[in-house]
Amino acid sequence: KTIEQAIADKAYETGHIRPYPPEKKTGKRVAVIGSGPAGMAAAQQLGRAGHDVHVYERESRPGGLMRYGIPDFKIEKHYIDRRIEQMQGEGVSFHCGVNVGVDKPVAELLAEYDAVLYCGGSETPRPANIPGDDLDGVHDAMPYLVQQNKRIGGEPIQSVAWPSRPIVAGGQHVVVVGGGDTASDCVGTAFRQGAVRVTQLDIRPQPPEKEDKLSVWPYWATKMRTSSSQAEGAEREFQVATLEFIGEDGALTGVKCCEVDEKRKPIAGTEFVIRADLAFIAIGFAGPATVGPVSELAGQMKIVIDSRRSNNVEANDRDYKTSVEKLYAAGDVRRGQSLVVWAIREGRQAARSIDEALMGSSVLPR
Repeated sequence: KTIEQAIADKAYETGHIRPYPPEKKTGKRVAVIGSGPAGMAAAQQLGRAGHDVHVYERESRPGGLMRYGIPDFKIEKHYIDRRIEQMQGEGVSFHCGVNVGVDKPVAELLAEYDAVLYCGGSETPRPANIPGDDLDGVHDAMPYLVQQNKRIGGEPIQSVAWPSRPIVAGGQHVVVVGGGDTASDCVGTAFRQGAVRVTQLDIRPQPPEKEDKLSVWPYWATKMRTSSSQAEGAEREFQVATLEFIGEDGALTGVKCCEVDEKRKPIAGTEFVIRADLAFIAIGFAGPATVGPVSELAGQMKIVIDSRRSNNVEANDRDYKTSVEKLYAAGDVRRGQSLVVWAIREGRQAARSIDEALMGSSVLPR
């Protein structure tokens, strides 16, 4: 990662990475909904193909998940800004503060553009169904992370997608429920805000210290990994289930837990309570936002929704076409929650498909 970053930094310095505007324009217009990794990847490719590309973003700045979901200590936002500047130099237009499906109907975009690509994220938190999750002090992870990114970026902390009152971990005992990247991001953010203590709960067993590559090849080998956030002092509890959030007078005071067996069934007599003033639930996402493009598409336009995959928009990975004419979908809104690299891949592939549909052929990479 650091080697690739150093190469890219040097390429910007020497002018090898710079705007590459198309030699000629096609006269075709394409709208991209969402400026996350899939949307930005697609928009840049379509712009270089000569199309007039307009990206619609509901927040005040482009970047999507990369700007508002991933903490600054993992990706500094000037990397996003320089990519946006490059894209603008290539003719891509960004329209921020426009919540498509609320402020501007998808149907309007379809009437105005030759093609529309929907690149929304997977944003609806997976329901934890833990008693006491309505207590003051219990929050889903994303509102917390988005607030901090906005705070560092000098923006008002309220988000279109994740409205919430201010959440700050300074001086607090914090518990993070979940063992993935988002949970780790909450851990690191809490430490940077001055949390007294941070405990991370993972229902999975503690992985082995050494990976056994031969036994699992070609799949990713599991081994004990410690993120930079966890290395800052987080207490990690493995093979533990969260039973209940405990509170007094409506405010969180602790988290009741227990050990679980290999089938994740609670083991009687192993219950314990961790003191907590703040708790963040970071156990994944259950699909796209329920307010916005999906609600309009499903309600008025009868788009096919993949109910087997968290109600994502249904589109294949060959041409990324949806059941609505001229409308394509790529990234988490189609695939489900995944990695940034997968979103970039889908955005680039969808761009080629759109270019082929508009021009009859395409030289864009797949």
